[in-house]
Amino acid sequence: MDERELLARAGGPVTRGRLVREVRSLGLAEGDTIMVHTSLSALGYVPGGTATVIAALTEAVGASGTLMAYCGWNDAPPYDLPSWPEEWQAAMRAECPAYDPLLSEADHANGRLPEALRRWPGAVRSRHPDVSFAAVGARAEALVADHPWDDPHGPGTPLARLAAAGGRVLLLGAPLDSITLLHHAEALAEAPGKRFVEYEQPVLLDGVRTWRRFRDIDSEDGAFDYTPVVPEGEWPFAVIARDMLAAGLGVRGTVGAAECHLFEAPDVVRFGVRWIEEKLGGPAGVRG
Repeated sequence: MDERELLARAGGPVTRGRLVREVRSLGLAEGDTIMVHTSLSALGYVPGGTATVIAALTEAVGASGTLMAYCGWNDAPPYDLPSWPEEWQAAMRAECPAYDPLLSEADHANGRLPEALRRWPGAVRSRHPDVSFAAVGARAEALVADHPWDDPHGPGTPLARLAAAGGRVLLLGAPLDSITLLHHAEALAEAPGKRFVEYEQPVLLDGVRTWRRFRDIDSEDGAFDYTPVVPEGEWPFAVIARDMLAAGLGVRGTVGAAECHLFEAPDVVRFGVRWIEEKLGGPAGVRG
């Protein structure tokens, strides 16, 4: 899509000032702690790109607010490394660079904003190689410090701290299925058949490159088999998010050319856990 099309869709350039006004109209406020998911192209033509979006969001929440995004690690060793020929595995183990919160690129699959945010002046990034988060602002260090090595979507993680702080989730043109916080709900939910993965990645421990083994819910193929309760072709998180909206949780609005949503993080976690347990036969389902 060229610039003219993007401009036409949004009724003109989506400038920093316009972004601030429109995200505040959506409900974003001074002092908010927010996790953001963004589709830049959905917004329209944004002069300055990701830098403009970050500047607008940090202005909207002010000096007492905080902005966080999920990064991951773009160059992480593949999960199927143990299935490689031994010679290839040996080469990887000998020379694959360790994850470095300062240098390792955010996963490109998460869009352009996380990579820009982790480079932002004053940004801090969590230590977990596969599930890292970057944050800027008043609560940044408190959100990402000492990210647990195992169960990195569960208790004591940046996601758990976001909910505990009364944070919010902003989908800035991003689809409903992009709500990473629902992985925290999966980690907490008690339902049959929860799936886990184990993998190894190199990290820096006391400055020494070390291969460490990690255990987590299966966030790639799904922590649960949602097939019985989610229509074919649908993404489970999109279904959960639509049900949240139908229950009166979260708001819709328009920023630039994009449909956007703002959710309260504690609501997302509570609703997500109950939805999973009720639909998949956990304690909430048993309780009725």
